[in-house]
Amino acid sequence: MSQAVTEATPLRDQWGRVARDLRISLTDRCNLRCSYCMPPEGLDWLPTEETLTDAEVMRLMRIAVEMLGVDEIRFTGGEPLLRKSLEDLVAYGASLKTASGGRPSLSLTTNGLGLDKRAGGLAEAGLERVNVSMDSVDPAIYRHIAHRDRLASVFAGIEAAFAAGLTPVKINAVAMRDVNEAGLRDLLRYALRAGAQLRIIEHMPLGPRGTWSRENMVPQDEILDYLGEEFELTPAPTTDPSAPAKLWNVAPGPDHPGGSVGVIASVTKPFCAQCDRTRLTADGQMRTCLFARTETDLRGPMRAGADDAELARIWADAMWQKKPGHGIDDPGFVQPGRYMSEIGG
Repeated sequence: MSQAVTEATPLRDQWGRVARDLRISLTDRCNLRCSYCMPPEGLDWLPTEETLTDAEVMRLMRIAVEMLGVDEIRFTGGEPLLRKSLEDLVAYGASLKTASGGRPSLSLTTNGLGLDKRAGGLAEAGLERVNVSMDSVDPAIYRHIAHRDRLASVFAGIEAAFAAGLTPVKINAVAMRDVNEAGLRDLLRYALRAGAQLRIIEHMPLGPRGTWSRENMVPQDEILDYLGEEFELTPAPTTDPSAPAKLWNVAPGPDHPGGSVGVIASVTKPFCAQCDRTRLTADGQMRTCLFARTETDLRGPMRAGADDAELARIWADAMWQKKPGHGIDDPGFVQPGRYMSEIGG
């Protein structure tokens, strides 16, 4: 089915979902080697000529917002802070107008390395908030997961994000059995004291082959039981059904002021029915899902001279074909051909 695209045509799929949240991977490169994301030796990075230029990223952002109804943009990687022009891309995003007449919401997912030097400039460019990946507050465990001794830099980046007003600051942590699960309470305590919002993520099959199994994954129920041994948790009201994290309020304690914690249970309690995301890889491939086995090329037609309407039609047609769910529970599930760092978070 080919859809006619007019101004502000929503990215709708045949299951009734509308994608209004665009995740843009600005690079597949990263300065960490997190075990759930890529092999410790790293990957063969995309050649520069295969990566979207700034002008191409800006054009696709404009098409998404002005022609396809997107009203939220998150910049991801790899590590997006490795893109020297990140502030320029943020500023361009802030100049766009959504269908409602406002500007799109702009956020960043980062490992925090170098954020202390750029948080102020990103805020001035129009960035609103950040998600910082940090899987442990224990230096030895952090180094074991990331294969780099950079935890102090992450703390500095979080402090700079608060100072620049990039709030709420969210901390993303992937829970891994026998690796960092025993430190999740320490991580939550740090987040509460800092005023950050911790999001614990079930380990997903997006890393090196053979490193994931359902049996070794720490599921949401187990995470909550473990946190509940120390913290008083109560379910928080759902305000955004499309949000991936289910939230729990944390009552104040003797060594923390309370707050909230979220769990992203992509595997055991998938939220596919409410998914509102569309994705662009650093080399200009549109993906309907993190776990998609197929991609739709936008870079090729764009470089071949396709106009905005044609690019929007290709995007909308591909979105219409989005599957109802990621299928991790299906017996025939096959892990995507790309690693997490190559897809974008």
